Amino acid sequence: MSDADLAESIWGPFGRPLFNDPASRALGRVGVVDVGSNSVRLVIFDGAARSPAYFYNEKIMCALGAGLGETGRLNPKGRKRALAAIKRFQLLAAGMNIAPLTAVATAAVREAEDGPEFREEIARETGLRLFVIDGEEEARLSAQGVLLGWPGAKGLVCDIGGSSMELAELSGGKVGHCVTSGLGPLKLKAIKTKKARTAHIKEVIEGLHKEMPSTDKRLFLVGGSWRAIARLDMERRGYPLTVLHEYRMTPKSVLNTAKWIAENDLEELRARTGTSEARMSLVPLACLVLKQLLRTFKPKEIAISSYGIREGMLYEQMPECLRHRDPLIEACRFAEAKDARLPGFGKGLYEFVLPLFSSAKEEDLRLVKAACLLHDVSWRAHPDFRAEVCFDNATRANLGGLKHRERVFLGVALLHRYKNSRSGSRFEPLFDMLTEKQILQAEILGKAMRFGAMFSVKSPDTMASLKFYSKKRVLELRLAKPARDLFGEVAEARFKSLAASLNAETVVKIKGGKKNLMSS
Repeated sequence: MSDADLAESIWGPFGRPLFNDPASRALGRVGVVDVGSNSVRLVIFDGAARSPAYFYNEKIMCALGAGLGETGRLNPKGRKRALAAIKRFQLLAAGMNIAPLTAVATAAVREAEDGPEFREEIARETGLRLFVIDGEEEARLSAQGVLLGWPGAKGLVCDIGGSSMELAELSGGKVGHCVTSGLGPLKLKAIKTKKARTAHIKEVIEGLHKEMPSTDKRLFLVGGSWRAIARLDMERRGYPLTVLHEYRMTPKSVLNTAKWIAENDLEELRARTGTSEARMSLVPLACLVLKQLLRTFKPKEIAISSYGIREGMLYEQMPECLRHRDPLIEACRFAEAKDARLPGFGKGLYEFVLPLFSSAKEEDLRLVKAACLLHDVSWRAHPDFRAEVCFDNATRANLGGLKHRERVFLGVALLHRYKNSRSGSRFEPLFDMLTEKQILQAEILGKAMRFGAMFSVKSPDTMASLKFYSKKRVLELRLAKPARDLFGEVAEARFKSLAASLNAETVVKIKGGKKNLMSS
């Protein structure tokens, strides 16, 4: 066995370890080329090891699988476009000093009779080795991609590509049974009548259900056609946050959207949502598959995952201790280390504001921690716009492990880190995604961070501490003697603003002193 074959047998398509140190919090840049039946994409990952970000992301719609059902061969025009795309990607990676690219191919290349010939052409023309994964492996990697964003996820993962559709079970953060089928929209085009197509889809999906009669009530959708349908669902509903990852739908909503798509002009819908022409042409076929999927498996909730095979390949390489880390907190730690004025200050700030959230659940405390880590990463923005930049970053950034409601909560908290009032904000339509109580909690957190930042000469929890007596409605500040002079006019105003949001009176004490500095 050659050294290259040995490395591949250990590390898969990457041929090398991506996480040399299990304790590492940063990921060196890694480039993956995904040669799908419909698109060819280059993604370069960077950032937090547990929550990789997209340093570079480019997609070319090549339609390699177009006509595969009729001819058994790859689309000749698609082959030329795919080769040209991969040549471009190779040059881009070289210009970015990226380690050798890793390339994987899915259904079209593995099923086409000229697939091996295409692989040889790619190797000859670009030097890139194309790894072809089988259907069950595709399902497993897609499910692992879901786990990258949702640790401990439970449910059924459905990944649709141009020429195939895969299902995988998730339970307790582990991938279970995996199956594959030929229900990709490009392949379904070969069935000429709608009646025959619908009957075929029903027969295949019912067969899949017999093979894996999932009782899980959550369905995770992976793939460009599903994302296009979700974007259209947002448009129909007037949903204010157009972030596809973690977008939730009900079966009723999906069925209403499928009907709405059928009743409207596709070109008009395409223009309204920014969907590519090639992708939109596949949406009606994908709707047929999704409707039958819902009728057969009967999920209660549907969640969109922007993470799939590529992310699953990274997850595959992660040591177990890294998989167990919280992707949200890891991404926020990385952002603080890279962009904050005082990296490490967020930890002390969290300890400082924590007494205000003594009764909060663990799932809410992680949002408090995330906000504290992110509280200063947008300091380079103009002071007049920091509040808006913070909100925009929190709601639209590539962050895993974060529901849409939680994104807005983070956004409101970080807005109040830099601004007392949120009135008149262009983001007001998003505030309706939170309850009044949640908005108030975000405001309190933001104002507490705004006040705590006044003690940034050191970690704030060593200079001052807060105590909130909820029944008496008293907010107490205890200052270390060296911090007395830090409590100036601006700090006092911020402290009173925080107390007002808590509907509390204020008391300020000097640690070790006999008299109150201020009370109201």
